[in-house]
Amino acid sequence: MVEARKDTTVVLHPLADDRRILPIDRTGEILEAPANFMLVVSYNPGYQNLLKGLKPSTRQRFVSMRFDFPGAEREISILIGETGCDADLAKRLVGIAKAFRALKDRDLEEVASTRLLVYAATLIKSGFDVTAACRAALVESLTDDEETVEALMEIVNATFGR
Repeated sequence: MVEARKDTTVVLHPLADDRRILPIDRTGEILEAPANFMLVVSYNPGYQNLLKGLKPSTRQRFVSMRFDFPGAEREISILIGETGCDADLAKRLVGIAKAFRALKDRDLEEVASTRLLVYAATLIKSGFDVTAACRAALVESLTDDEETVEALMEIVNATFGR
């Protein structure tokens, strides 16, 4: 098994290409990957900080797959299955998420995930007021900027007719 020790500089390039070795700079060791070794990397481009991005020379050593949020019908189905909420609530929450997602890179760094929708639906099912649940599970999780909070709450209030 290929394993890097803590506090050690590790360069993945030779592990991710045909050399299949992992040089450990601090100790001078070179570890060889076994024939059945596979390296899998989960990477969210642009997440948090551009300084944390993968260098092109590293990124080019992997096959890439792009993922997006599920389609509206699938996301509604997920909410119903995960929380037992009714279809109308699920549809409204997915609509809120769609509106929030349209704000990505303008007013929000991150957008409402399906997980946050599950949290909101769970709170509502347990008796929370719809607006309070959306504020707690969705809005406050995405921003602490008061103006943005107000704008997001306008979307929530419009969705639920308040």
